[in-house]
Amino acid sequence: MSVTDPARQQVLIRIVRQDCGSCHGMQLTGGLGPALTREALADMPFESVVASIVHGRPGTPMPGWKSLLSTADAHWIAQQLLAGFPQEAKVIR
Repeated sequence: MSVTDPARQQVLIRIVRQDCGSCHGMQLTGGLGPALTREALADMPFESVVASIVHGRPGTPMPGWKSLLSTADAHWIAQQLLAGFPQEAKVIR
């Protein structure tokens, strides 16, 4: 499934909000890991954000996600983080 597919984007949003949020805070404002807000990442180069997602941060608890996310996924997530990450879509049942 392509990262341009809205269903894939919702999966990625859920991964970031739930999995990344478990360390970076459910609102991505910080916790065990640093904040992932647009303001907190403003001075970080785009490719550094992507590299952190893909490879993790050596010497920290931040794991690499390359076994679960494609490079395209990591690029999309980085773009969204730098723009202000979206909320999860509400599921209506």
